[in-house]
Amino acid sequence: MKVFITLFLVLLINVSASAQDNYDVSLISKDLLPYASAVVRNKEVSVEVKDYDNTVYHIKTAITILNKNADDIAHIVVWHNKSRIIKSIKGTVYDQLGKPTGKFSESNFEDVNAGDGFSLFQDVKIKHYNPAVTSYPYTIFYEYEVKSKQSLDFEDWEPNSTTGLAVEKSSYTFSCKPDFNIRYKEINMPVKVTTGTDKQGYKTYSWQVSNLKAIKDEPYSPDKLKYLSCVKIAPDKFSYEGINGSFTNWKEMGKWIYDKLLASRLLLTDVTAAHMKELTANIADPKLKAKKIYEYMQAKTHYISIQIGIGGFQPFLAGDVDQQNYGDCKALVNYTQALLKTVNIESYYCIVQAGSQKVSPLNDFASMNQFDHVILCLPFKNDTTFVECTSQKIPFGFLSSFTDDRMVLACTPEGGKLLHTPKYTAQNNLQLRKASFVLNNEGELSGTMETVFKGTQYDNREEAVEDAPKEQIKDLKKEYAINNLDIQKAEFKQDKSVHPVTTENIQLLARDYGSSNDGKLTFLMNAANRMSHVPREVRNRRLDVYINRGYTDEDDITYTLPQGYQVSLRPTNVVIDKPFGKFSATVTLNGNQLIYKRRMQVFDGTYNKDTYQDLVDFYQAVVEADNDTVTLTKGN
Repeated sequence: MKVFITLFLVLLINVSASAQDNYDVSLISKDLLPYASAVVRNKEVSVEVKDYDNTVYHIKTAITILNKNADDIAHIVVWHNKSRIIKSIKGTVYDQLGKPTGKFSESNFEDVNAGDGFSLFQDVKIKHYNPAVTSYPYTIFYEYEVKSKQSLDFEDWEPNSTTGLAVEKSSYTFSCKPDFNIRYKEINMPVKVTTGTDKQGYKTYSWQVSNLKAIKDEPYSPDKLKYLSCVKIAPDKFSYEGINGSFTNWKEMGKWIYDKLLASRLLLTDVTAAHMKELTANIADPKLKAKKIYEYMQAKTHYISIQIGIGGFQPFLAGDVDQQNYGDCKALVNYTQALLKTVNIESYYCIVQAGSQKVSPLNDFASMNQFDHVILCLPFKNDTTFVECTSQKIPFGFLSSFTDDRMVLACTPEGGKLLHTPKYTAQNNLQLRKASFVLNNEGELSGTMETVFKGTQYDNREEAVEDAPKEQIKDLKKEYAINNLDIQKAEFKQDKSVHPVTTENIQLLARDYGSSNDGKLTFLMNAANRMSHVPREVRNRRLDVYINRGYTDEDDITYTLPQGYQVSLRPTNVVIDKPFGKFSATVTLNGNQLIYKRRMQVFDGTYNKDTYQDLVDFYQAVVEADNDTVTLTKGN
């Protein structure tokens, strides 16, 4: 009887384990398949804070990849350094029937530097593994454990981290000693936290979700925190690389950064201080003084990513940067601060989430992981100025699209202050083109074209400006979709004021721009700025329409027509006026000159989801208008 019971229990355990690990794709509920490229079968994330300098992460994941659109989701990436140690990694790949086809372990992972090609003294590395599977669907199961020597910075929990991802089951458990207090922020979560105490007497905070349908990928969507689920966690007290601290709001966080990470790092030699005073001795205006020092810093230093020390949070000493002439964003901001301080100009070290997509920190939740870059703020009276310190080319007081129009945290002696960087509007972000072309009776186009770039469009030619003449011409040929384009001369000028301007002048020739046939000559009206992309159709749109940045393009082109030819067919004028944008294209004839004027204006902002079809129709109309042709007929 005992033997029978034992065998029964063993069988029951094996059946239970088999059921739990059954990754047959047919078992996925059909309700989860719409819009899904991958399905999380089960994911368990456990974070255990054993002490202020001892946090253990355990991640266990099984995810079914339905098609190649989800290949990135199958890519396993784990970062590590001397303070974040990978204890173990292992996994198995299963076919669509749930049968194992291969196993992998840490030895199968590639270990690479986390650098960007500009890094120095970097100790951050990435272990990554991509299963070599091309037959879909398949399932990848993996688990790993990481030990971290800090309790400041916790990764967000994102059960459905991207569009196209459905979730059968996912859970997150955060446990900590009774004296370790946390704050948490639930964003778009279908469930609330469950709190308790485990067997060790640790406090636990748990979330579990199941049967989350995939969210359809929709063009012009807002930031993912507007619609994807997320839990953010931050400690009240913590230890980071041996530095203790505490904060519960932005003011306290900025104060901790100022006091603990930035303190005593501005010291420069007397020689450097004297040089700064001499450099600005004949300048009375503080802003012009700052500009002079900023340009000195740009000429003297170069940017290199340095990710050692306090986890990438603390800048190098200003004196070291002064001597070595390089630094990362933190170091160069700190160094610029130090230079400005020698002439009594106040400045704030500001942390920011950088990138062309505008992302701001949450007003009501302070945490370190909402930032990845540092810029400098100069709080001149009635003229607050922000500067980017990592570029040797960017003008003083200009942020471009990398850090514009978002909240940043300024770290001051009084504490953190949330400030807003300048916004470049559709009226500021200009591309203004004026061209004068001659079209001969063989369809050859020749002439000159001047284009002025302002606002965030100032950067449109930034790479070309620095290139050698031959490379400039290669770059410009890629910019202009003109067949048989021969750029005979190209010239750039830049005004690097606070409102910078790039001016491009081109002399060009294009054989067979016009198509000649049976006494008729046909050519495109819009030679230089044609739109080709139309957003795809989306039925039953769920999300608001979000336009990240506005701009204005104006084209004014005059064509001198070949002698003896008359205009027999020309486009009708087009005028479109929508809340999110305006477009007009007009053609007028003045003697033997055909004048084409095009104006395209898009306004940033958030619009009702019902606006999306209007947006699609708007761009479709623009594409059609941009491809309109003119037909000339040879007269008697």
